[in-house]
Amino acid sequence: MSTHLKSLRKAQKLTQTQLGARIGVKQTRIADIEKDPGAVSVAQLMQILHALDTRLLLAPPSPPATVVTAQMPTADW
Repeated sequence: MSTHLKSLRKAQKLTQTQLGARIGVKQTRIADIEKDPGAVSVAQLMQILHALDTRLLLAPPSPPATVVTAQMPTADW
């Protein structure tokens, strides 16, 4: 996730300082979040995504691949 947040910020040509100003935090907080995304709360992540005009899409996991097994013919005796 950290590379995604950094990429989104850079795609909008924003510095960490500018993004921080948009959500009311210092540049060091943005740097911490980009370095360790586990350090961000869901609320702050949503603020960042909103500031980057990005949305979060939640989707169920892909269904597991179907395993096809060969069946041995049964004897008819």
